[in-house]
Amino acid sequence: MLHYAMRLDDVNKSLSDIPKLAIYNEFYGYTSKDLGLYALVDNQLAGAVWIRRLNADHGSNGYIDENTPILNMAVLPDYRGRGLGSQMIEQLFIEAGALYEQISVSVVHDSAAIRFYERHGFVRHDNGSVEQSFVDGNKVITLVKKLQKATVVRPSDGYDPRRWMD
Repeated sequence: MLHYAMRLDDVNKSLSDIPKLAIYNEFYGYTSKDLGLYALVDNQLAGAVWIRRLNADHGSNGYIDENTPILNMAVLPDYRGRGLGSQMIEQLFIEAGALYEQISVSVVHDSAAIRFYERHGFVRHDNGSVEQSFVDGNKVITLVKKLQKATVVRPSDGYDPRRWMD
């Protein structure tokens, strides 16, 4: 999914072409602060959304501080336009609210994805520097979303996660 999240399909590159992208998946899931969800359509992987805390030394796009995880999201081309991204990100907000105050994402400055994130409550964050995409050198902007503090509700508490899966 990282391949699609980083737009590598648009520039005909692979993850091995850009070693700096390894920070987004290397050792992912080794801490309880990494969080991700995926969407299935007819038992086929259709998309994923995940957040990860990085530190300043990683030099990642979208970095704000050590307490703000960076969001990555991808929906496979055959499944785009069906609302999967919105469903995944809204569920992620619920779960991430139990761990974090805010999350960030970096987006190419002229991408239609900016409107998607703004519809979901992200606002532009000025970190004082101009960042460039690791993938193609395009200018990127950082967006940030304040999360509502929440406690994660599990199926044993009467919550049915299937409401967003179908």
